[in-house]
Amino acid sequence: MTNELDTRPAPAPPPAAPTAPAGPTESIADVAERTGVTAHTLRYYERIGLLNVARDHAGHRRYTPDDVDRVVFIARLRQTDMPIRDIQRYFDLVAQGPSTEPERLALMRAQRDAVRAQLDALHKALDAVEHKITLYGRGEGC
Repeated sequence: MTNELDTRPAPAPPPAAPTAPAGPTESIADVAERTGVTAHTLRYYERIGLLNVARDHAGHRRYTPDDVDRVVFIARLRQTDMPIRDIQRYFDLVAQGPSTEPERLALMRAQRDAVRAQLDALHKALDAVEHKITLYGRGEGC
């Protein structure tokens, strides 16, 4: 049995949260209240890589205005039923830089088309409800 040294590089450690910035920041509770995104969900977004929030000297999350803007954008995308994996893909592309703008544009256009289809279906459903209201208003409800 030979005693060879393993020459493979050690795996990279996970990225550390940045240290608290000098500018104005908010706590997780403040961000949750202001955005309507629960603290649990904010932690989840951080765990899956959608957010990288700085910590203060005590280890508490401190959200910058840019972090809050990202939370709001993620929330808007989720309101459109965009899957988390697509949101992750989008932010992976953002992190890769300007050369990925065509792919990002394609993702946003596809989501826009999906939202338009949802809106069309909702308008048809609303028309059906309005029709029933009209019938009941005339005493002709069925």
